[in-house]
Amino acid sequence: MSSNFNYEAQDRVERAKAEVKKLKGFYSHLLVYVVINLMIVVVNIQALEPGESYFQFENFFTLTFWGFGLLVHGLSVFLPNWVLGKNWEERKIKKIMEQDKYRSK
Repeated sequence: MSSNFNYEAQDRVERAKAEVKKLKGFYSHLLVYVVINLMIVVVNIQALEPGESYFQFENFFTLTFWGFGLLVHGLSVFLPNWVLGKNWEERKIKKIMEQDKYRSK
């Protein structure tokens, strides 16, 4: 019984570590997105001709498409069950291990 309990506790710790790693990856991505896009905005504003409007498509290209990628990254971190279903990762690992067991025979 004790070894089973230790295995379950270790499994919970590993899952928590994986979750924290995903969150850290997302927050790092978000920070880089904000810093780089602020720099792009500053450069674009400095490059404006007198009387020229900032609100042009090319000034929002990076912000928009990188923002879409950031949104998808966020969904994969905060709503993983929405995209792949509940316990998808565990089921996939079991399936691959089962296939590997038959291949090695």
